[in-house]
Amino acid sequence: MSIRGRLQRIDEAKLEHFPQNANLKHCFLAGDSAGSNVAHHVALRACEYKFLQLQPFFGGEERTESETRLDGAPALNMERTDWFWKAILPEGSDRDHAAVNVFGPNSVDISGMEFPATIMFVGGFDPLQDWQKKYYERLKRSGKEVCLIEYPNAIHSFYGFPELPESSLMIKEVRDFMQKQSCK
Repeated sequence: MSIRGRLQRIDEAKLEHFPQNANLKHCFLAGDSAGSNVAHHVALRACEYKFLQLQPFFGGEERTESETRLDGAPALNMERTDWFWKAILPEGSDRDHAAVNVFGPNSVDISGMEFPATIMFVGGFDPLQDWQKKYYERLKRSGKEVCLIEYPNAIHSFYGFPELPESSLMIKEVRDFMQKQSCK
């Protein structure tokens, strides 16, 4: 069964543990880091859900300025990202595979497709920030509703550290986005 079919089946099911007034059309698809990459591919197939992207883990063959400049940043470096991609990609694939470079030479053109309203977060000390900003720009150029929140002092996965001020700021931004999108 397709992802869309599974989500539709959940939406139509009368699940005992959900309140009677639950409306699964107000569900949000969310992912952080590599989970955000996976969520992007789910969103292509199930676009009626809103989308929260926390520092998506995208890449490509080209090394960006931020990957070079921030290679020794906390939590993530290029040796580690290269290992991740090599471990998950089909043998013989490179980082321009559509699973990695979602707007690269082997990707699907989403300009004519429906795509959910999206909020995404980028940290100034995240080596992947250039890929994340390219993703944002491509969504905008494709006519998609997308909001970019940048935290100049944030590292990759900053939200896992509640003592960092950006962590609580992100929670507020997510809440505001969810409230706004739920009213539509």
